[in-house]
Amino acid sequence: MSVWVTLEMTVRQGQYAKLELFLEEKLPAVRSFNGALSVSVFFDQASNRLLILEEWKSRQHHQSYFQSITENGVMPQLLSFMVAPPAVQYYDRVII
Repeated sequence: MSVWVTLEMTVRQGQYAKLELFLEEKLPAVRSFNGALSVSVFFDQASNRLLILEEWKSRQHHQSYFQSITENGVMPQLLSFMVAPPAVQYYDRVII
């Protein structure tokens, strides 16, 4: 069973165009990371809110990825576009 991860954040005013380029460059590495199943990005211009929706094989796979991007400097780069760190939530996929 997979786990869905949401990352919700507010983009700094005027930074979305730069963030979009950053994400275009970095998302292929996310999608190819061990355990990643899918990554989608949603943006609301009215509120400058960004939602990243990811599906992973397990919470451990995502946490390994999160540790990796913290150590290699990608997370600090992402945070530079944000008002505050992302709110991260985990949801287990439920088959009903």
